[in-house]
Amino acid sequence: MLVADEPWFRKRRHSALPSSMKAPRVAYLTNVYPKPSHSFIRREIFALERQGFEVARLSVREGADALPDPADRSEQDRTRILLNGNYLELLAAFLSRVWREPRRLWRGIGTAHRMLAAGMVGPVRICAYLLEACLLVEYLERAGIRHVHVHFGTNPAAVARIACDLSNVTYSVTLHGPDEFDEPKSLQLSEKVSGAAFVVAISSFCRGQLIRWTHAQDWAKIKVVRCGIELERIDDDVDIAPDISPLSNRLVCVARLSAQKGLALLLEAAAEVAPLRRFELRIIGDGELRPMLEEQIERLGLRHHVTLLGWCSAETVREEMMQARALVLPSLAEGLPIVLMEAMALGKPVVASCISGIPELVDDHCGYLVPAGSTEAITETLHIVLEADRETLAVMGEAGRARVRRYHDVDRNAAALAALFRPLV
Repeated sequence: MLVADEPWFRKRRHSALPSSMKAPRVAYLTNVYPKPSHSFIRREIFALERQGFEVARLSVREGADALPDPADRSEQDRTRILLNGNYLELLAAFLSRVWREPRRLWRGIGTAHRMLAAGMVGPVRICAYLLEACLLVEYLERAGIRHVHVHFGTNPAAVARIACDLSNVTYSVTLHGPDEFDEPKSLQLSEKVSGAAFVVAISSFCRGQLIRWTHAQDWAKIKVVRCGIELERIDDDVDIAPDISPLSNRLVCVARLSAQKGLALLLEAAAEVAPLRRFELRIIGDGELRPMLEEQIERLGLRHHVTLLGWCSAETVREEMMQARALVLPSLAEGLPIVLMEAMALGKPVVASCISGIPELVDDHCGYLVPAGSTEAITETLHIVLEADRETLAVMGEAGRARVRRYHDVDRNAAALAALFRPLV
């Protein structure tokens, strides 16, 4: 199994191509890019470019969320959108396949039909996938790109799978969970893995789930390459060991305001703690549950304890973390949250649910694991965190920093991806 912390990748981390060689080219395809909650994809692309790759950014559609981070706004200008009302372009791409590669087109149509028969989506969306795949292939061929990498095993992976039938393009996919593991059969997860040149699992837990839902002959192509953060930038820009006052009572949570993040339970726990302790909980993020959470804050009398900040820039998120006693993330379903890595890299203990890949990152040396769905456990842990002295927080913070540095350096992990890409590009 290929993992990013092997010595070979440490030696190759800052390798560069000789000036006489042409930079290898690869395309990245996601459902929405850029997106505030998917900054890890941007970091991965930048790290690959530092490895000497040219990376074309492709997105199925344009995001509706505001982009407070300047880096995301810059990426927006560099990203090609497949679905942006360009119906004539989509039709022209389809007719081009009819004229140039009719046999391959029939193969792609057959794959799309099997997706439809599996109940993956309805006929209108399947037709959209086929047209998107035709346009994707046209773009890749014009750009001279032979390989496309996809994040998430949902519709972008379906488009890439059809595109592979339409041309000589190959694809790979990074799978995160939990969405892919909620509906593995209807998403045809096994078929997507079989068609891929290789598959990246972001944790050992994720690889185990993929083994559960795929054929044994495909297991060797499932590699663990963990997501990472830019450690050197954090070291350069931020004082890693701030003087945390024992009286500090701020907690921070960074999460989409969605059901899987368990924020309603966090507010219930905060309401239990509020009569007994002074504290401030600042929640960074936005999403469909904001109205419900605002109502809950009012109903529980937490207006003076809890603040919803919405999406913030990376710099603001970092400042909020630096001023907090700990980061809290009581998720009900997860892959492996980047925000935990970011907080730990800043020397902050974390409170997180004991689910999916999180225990591979967090243990009692650097944080607190709570059973998912338990308001009582969250309440008890908030008391413990707010009681902890400065020395305890500092020791846990140092342990967390060491853990992240060992397993989640984005440049080291990008070297693992680069090694997988090079034979294909």
